[in-house]
Amino acid sequence: MRLEEYWGVGPKTRETLLEELGQERAARAIESGDVRALADAGLARGRATRILRRATGGDGIDVLATSDSRSAYKDVLDLAAEYAVTQRAADRIRVLTPLTSREAMTDRLEDVLAARDAWADLSEDDHETVLTAYAHYDERDESEHAAVEAALALLEAGVDSGPFAAIADLERETLEEAADALAALEGKRGRVARGADDELDRLRDALGAVEDMDANALDLIEELRSDGVRNVDQFQEAFEDHLRTETNVTIDRIRAAMPTDATDATDFVGTTLRTLRSDLTAAIDEREETVASEFEATLAEADDAVSRAVAAVDDIALHLSLARFALAYDCTRPTFRDGTDAAVSVRNARNLSIAATDEEGVQPVTYALGEHALTGPAGAGVETLPDDERVTVLTGANSGGKTTLLETLCQVVLLAMMGLPVPADRAEVTPVDSLVFHRRHASFNAGVLESTLRSIVPPLSSGGRTLMLVDEFEAITEPGSAADLLHGLVRLTVERDALGVFVTHLADDLEPLPPEARVDGIFAEGLNPDLELLVDYQPRFDTVGRSTPEFIVSRLVANADDRSERAGFETLGEAVGNDVVQRTLADARWSDSQAE
Repeated sequence: MRLEEYWGVGPKTRETLLEELGQERAARAIESGDVRALADAGLARGRATRILRRATGGDGIDVLATSDSRSAYKDVLDLAAEYAVTQRAADRIRVLTPLTSREAMTDRLEDVLAARDAWADLSEDDHETVLTAYAHYDERDESEHAAVEAALALLEAGVDSGPFAAIADLERETLEEAADALAALEGKRGRVARGADDELDRLRDALGAVEDMDANALDLIEELRSDGVRNVDQFQEAFEDHLRTETNVTIDRIRAAMPTDATDATDFVGTTLRTLRSDLTAAIDEREETVASEFEATLAEADDAVSRAVAAVDDIALHLSLARFALAYDCTRPTFRDGTDAAVSVRNARNLSIAATDEEGVQPVTYALGEHALTGPAGAGVETLPDDERVTVLTGANSGGKTTLLETLCQVVLLAMMGLPVPADRAEVTPVDSLVFHRRHASFNAGVLESTLRSIVPPLSSGGRTLMLVDEFEAITEPGSAADLLHGLVRLTVERDALGVFVTHLADDLEPLPPEARVDGIFAEGLNPDLELLVDYQPRFDTVGRSTPEFIVSRLVANADDRSERAGFETLGEAVGNDVVQRTLADARWSDSQAE
């Protein structure tokens, strides 16, 4: 396949890749998702990642129908990549895309869950051994030698279940011999590293000593003469002893190198040293060729074992990284529902972005779109979880977690479609063809309205399975028109048998909704002693939530810095109901006194 046939590879990128990698290596790097190879060739890492997502993920990337969907997708991958055991594993995580085959989703899910369970069963000492092995592998640029050494370290640790089973049947002795051979050849066939062969090291040391001596021949001659050497025989004997002592060259080689027709001491020493250099260089080349051939023969015999070790270590790194991510966020196996029973339903789902920064502050949320088999109370006094409506209108308190719920559902669907565990006690997901996630964008002009409609309507109208997650659509146009357009979007979502959650403060203006749509609400319950808004983030089903400006105004009144500022906020308090404001502040003070 020609390089320019890959998505994102234009003439300039093609020339860069050809110059640095060549056609075959560049194509292999793209097909294997090798971000490092493309980055080392000169591509920006972000651009390399985008190219590889298309090359390895195919049509899966098209599921992300809006820029907010793509942003949420990247955020999820960045969180997962933080648990990567190698840079290569982090790169591979970042090029994962939603999968289009239910079988592929299930296969990857099985691999990651097996890795999660295997990692959870290991002791802390084994964790340290494995992570250290991968740290060394990463530091050495994930070479063949580093991969074999990592495989040996894993075998030594005795980890052989789950993802580690891929190396369990590798012959340790074969890998040890291959590791020695790879270390000896330094990754360069025909060149042998120091320490691999004693005789070769001896010859190299001898040559180095002779070269140093040759560079200082005149000083050597003066030194010998200063020791009392007076005639030719004495000089030759002293020079011979010096060579034997300083170079470890055999006496036979030294005598064979000495000329019989030298005209003076300088000629004698210079000719001897030049001959020794030539002889030793030839001996080194011959010995190195012999030793290299032996090591190459060892590698030829171990080729299959080395290839399997390299592949296994790389795959284990990916699955182990994803397993650590799944454990960190207590992720579980999602259930995939058939398209005719479309659903996105979660029990005690947790938002990854919040959990990453404030794990203790995450309130799990239970929510349901479409038919499902989730049973038990939904929370917040809600005894039953609706199992019919595929479309909902979500209303309620400011800062009440409505947007967070949209993002949580988006994260669950993305992870499930990538074949990964999800942050919920239970989840049922129907894979979709288009994920339309639209965050609130407070820009009140016709251009934003038009671009938004161009972004969210075509996927819904395409006829494929679509999930609509739309946040405060009214923020981009005037309330009257917003209500009409939002009502139309809800109706279109119902007509297209899509799934959807629409967050709005205009619930009353949307009546009458189609009977297939449901209205849910999130409620604020007051202020705590620190005047922070108390919100039950669990939606109440078939209930319209209300915004709670009186709580916000109450906080502003209590926190006002001076009398005039306080008076201004008290005027607003009168507008929303001064008695409500005063009651709210009294409740907060009473809670504070009870806490004391």
